[in-house]
Amino acid sequence: MAWSRSRWTPPLYSLLLSVVILGPLLAPGYLLLRDAVSTPRSYFTDSAWGIADAAARAVPQDAAIAALSTVFDGGLVVKTILLLALWLAGWGAAVMARTVLPTAPMPALLVASTVAVWNPYVAERLLQGHWSLLVGYAALPWTVVASLAVRRGRSWWALAVCLAAAGLTPTGALLAATIALVVLAAPGGARRGLRVVGLLVLAAVASAPWLVATVVSGSGVEQADPAGWAAFAARAEPGLGTIGSVAGLGGIWNSDAVPGSRTSIFAFAGTAVLLTVVALGVRPLFRRRRNPVIVGLGVLALVAVAAPALAATGPGLELARALGETVPGAGLLRDSQKWVALAMPFYALAAAAGASSRPNRVQPAALSAVQCTRLRSAGLIVALLIALPDLVWGVGNSMRPVAYPASWQAVASELDGSEGDVAVLPAGMFRRFAYSGTAPVLDPAPRLLPLDVLQTGELLVAGGTVRGEGTRATEVQNALLAGESAETLAASGVGWVLVENTTPGELGDSERTLKELDTVYSDDQLTLYRVPNPVLVESRPATAVILAHLAWALLLLGGLAVGLLGRFRVRRTDQT
Repeated sequence: MAWSRSRWTPPLYSLLLSVVILGPLLAPGYLLLRDAVSTPRSYFTDSAWGIADAAARAVPQDAAIAALSTVFDGGLVVKTILLLALWLAGWGAAVMARTVLPTAPMPALLVASTVAVWNPYVAERLLQGHWSLLVGYAALPWTVVASLAVRRGRSWWALAVCLAAAGLTPTGALLAATIALVVLAAPGGARRGLRVVGLLVLAAVASAPWLVATVVSGSGVEQADPAGWAAFAARAEPGLGTIGSVAGLGGIWNSDAVPGSRTSIFAFAGTAVLLTVVALGVRPLFRRRRNPVIVGLGVLALVAVAAPALAATGPGLELARALGETVPGAGLLRDSQKWVALAMPFYALAAAAGASSRPNRVQPAALSAVQCTRLRSAGLIVALLIALPDLVWGVGNSMRPVAYPASWQAVASELDGSEGDVAVLPAGMFRRFAYSGTAPVLDPAPRLLPLDVLQTGELLVAGGTVRGEGTRATEVQNALLAGESAETLAASGVGWVLVENTTPGELGDSERTLKELDTVYSDDQLTLYRVPNPVLVESRPATAVILAHLAWALLLLGGLAVGLLGRFRVRRTDQT
């Protein structure tokens, strides 16, 4: 009855935390920060389907946004999904804690929500622009709950929805599938083998868009650049070392994508607070019962912390490079710190158990057990919030919506209905616009324009270069920088060259090439040139990829429909 009366407390509390974090993004405008690029409208290009030269890293994300942005503003879609992700992460942690620890009081559930939402992992991934990865992160506690339902012989629909939602990105799909495998394969319950087989089938459908796109394009099966393993390895934060940073859910590879509080010795204090909150609940969590699911999640948390830390050592990097040279698609693993998300469900459960446990010392006579639990939980929540003070309001106001110049819409209108791929200048994939702030941002052209924009995939990381998969894009870029003829571009399938005038970058001798082209549009922001008589490059077959996307969407929407219909029937039955 108490839970029924308080059922709205965890979702409302989690929503409050999410709004406090994402507050600046509630204003009009678009998210444009490092890897995050939202635009008014996206298009069904080869890149969106994942069958261009570059690896299918944003599949089915890009196609889903392209579909939704035909009806809704694309910037609003991305901001709504991000807000839902943080909200559901906190709410899901509370539901998970309530499911695994049925005697946990309400204040303890709110501690679990705080751990799930207010931590360095969320802060750093927001600053890096990994909004879609946070969708997979948010699905993890719900995946635990759904997998527990399957263990008890209930419907699979909730697990299908969790896997499909997490499958918005390849990493999210693997994160959710790993969590589900740990829960379903744990000893206990009937038909364990059948549970695992069912999971593998659902996971395959949830991952079908990027798996099929990788096979069709062939880009993801190429060897990853060996330099990428060191560049994307987990990083030590002040006073913590790599293992301490990762254990505190921090340590992202990009030292610029961290809150200010994680760049000083305060990082040590903040990590100590988080790990203390978790440690308080480890013993009570295992003492209550020998739950194989809790044990499995605990072991997974240890692996999720230890593996990225070990991968950042000399021997670990050598092993990773060898893996990248022999295993197709191993480049998906090179950002090793992102896998520490697998520790979050156990951390949240331990925090709830710690807040629920009764201290050994005698409680004050004036306070009841319930009051002591409330005070202890409130103290833990306040400590967690203070441990990462600059997560508030857009991670220290670093996440602010931007407004695109009208030039982009004018260029998109010129290209609409045309043929030929678009090459861009200056060289490289990252830009610094006056309207986007001081942080480098991914070039928005591939998502703003209705034609395929050639992308090399080459990244500048920690002063070095990580080679990308876009071989044709690299050849075109080199031809432009060398000032080669317009015929060379046309032979490569390039029908347009877009010069982004206000961002720094290498132009080389491209002026020689541009003089041979017709200027179609020009202002202070953008200049668009037409390449005469381009030789159109035959597109890769997209039918199988589109069908894979439809299967993923059917898994997501069908699972939601079955779940809602089931709840409606239950309510009708209760009323009669």
